[in-house]
Amino acid sequence: MSALLPSPDAGMITRHSSPEQKGRRWRMSGVFAVSILLLYPLDLFMLGQPSPATLAVRVLWSGEMLLYTWLVMRLEERWLPLMLRIHTAIMSALFMSIVAFTGGMDSPYMTLVPSMPLLMALIRPGDTKPAIVCGATCAVAAMAIVVGTKGSALNALAWAGMVTSSTFFGVYGSSQFRKAQAAENEARVERERRESMEKLTKAERHRAQSEKLATVGRLAASVMHEINNPLAFVGSNLEYLRTEVLAQPLREELRQEFQEVFDETSTGMERIRQIVTDLKGFSRMDVEEPCECVLVDVVSDAARLAGVRLKHVAKLTVEIPAELPEVFATRRRLAQVILNLLVNAGDALEEAGVQRGEVRVTGMAEGEKVTLLVEDNGPGFPPEVLPRLFESFFTTKGPEKGTGLGLSLSREMVERFGGRLTAENRTGGGARLRLELPVQRTPLPPGEDPPVVQRGASPRGEGA
Repeated sequence: MSALLPSPDAGMITRHSSPEQKGRRWRMSGVFAVSILLLYPLDLFMLGQPSPATLAVRVLWSGEMLLYTWLVMRLEERWLPLMLRIHTAIMSALFMSIVAFTGGMDSPYMTLVPSMPLLMALIRPGDTKPAIVCGATCAVAAMAIVVGTKGSALNALAWAGMVTSSTFFGVYGSSQFRKAQAAENEARVERERRESMEKLTKAERHRAQSEKLATVGRLAASVMHEINNPLAFVGSNLEYLRTEVLAQPLREELRQEFQEVFDETSTGMERIRQIVTDLKGFSRMDVEEPCECVLVDVVSDAARLAGVRLKHVAKLTVEIPAELPEVFATRRRLAQVILNLLVNAGDALEEAGVQRGEVRVTGMAEGEKVTLLVEDNGPGFPPEVLPRLFESFFTTKGPEKGTGLGLSLSREMVERFGGRLTAENRTGGGARLRLELPVQRTPLPPGEDPPVVQRGASPRGEGA
């Protein structure tokens, strides 16, 4: 049984170890030394009488363990492997001495001899030499015990063969364990490297996006200042002209025509002011927190900006039912996603040279989610492009038109809202982007009616 007591891993003890580590190792060595002595009654039980020889061996073994612990705490680290092999040889010899003093071939401990190298290989899986030293010591001692008890040479060789075989399997198993551990560590390092690269790529994307938004913000602020000042003069002059012209005696048809011209000009000026405001708002979206969003208003914001790009490319149709439930998202981020999808649709139609291009935005409620479809009547996605559509830096556009980050960032933003963004080709031709967002369920207090939401855009309309 004493062979089953593992030796403390003294290779971890150095003179540079902390006092806490040294104290812990001393306690382990003390427990091991005391355990060796406490097994002496087992020797008495097997022999039926006191055995000064086994007691002396056990005392010597306990002292050797404490001496070994004391030495390795004071030696330089380069001496520790040699000390461990010497300690293993002494420990194996002392165990075989107990076997010899408790009956030799008839000792119950004899059956444990082949397990000694295996046990050492388990204790020190990263170092095969202690197991080899233990196996060699036990093999020689086993042959000596067999010959000393007048056993045959063949029997002695058989015992030596068993110990040698167990040593081989222990060393081989330890070697395979090290290889498996090295492969696992290599796989872990590679996995961590890939994760680090992914995090670095995401961080770079976010940095590029932040810089882009900051640039847009600074540009929008300058543009707003440069445009709003002359726009104020134009607005004042327009109102003056409206008042003066309409005050003149005019035919009713001409008066109505002038009225329409003034109204259209005022609408155009307001649109210019709103576009600049939206650009500045998009540049500051990082400071906004997610909240309940009315999808009609979000799509209206995106459609207003996309109309500038699609005006001479396609007809934009928006069909969003007014009764759609609210979704939980950052409004301007969601508007940016929709704007990106609309602009991509316009780019595809323009590149394909589609005449009478159409882009349609449709909203619908499907169970616990709201689905938004962005469709066009273009050529659709090529089969080889569709699987890679949302990969970072993958683009079919020229370097002056895209970086390959738009759809990747759009999907990432949608997933942050708990939604999903997918792409497919329409059965009748053209591309379809499907944006799914979970419904925001906010329980109302008992007896309170749902609030009336004021919408800033028509739920159903068309843009140029």
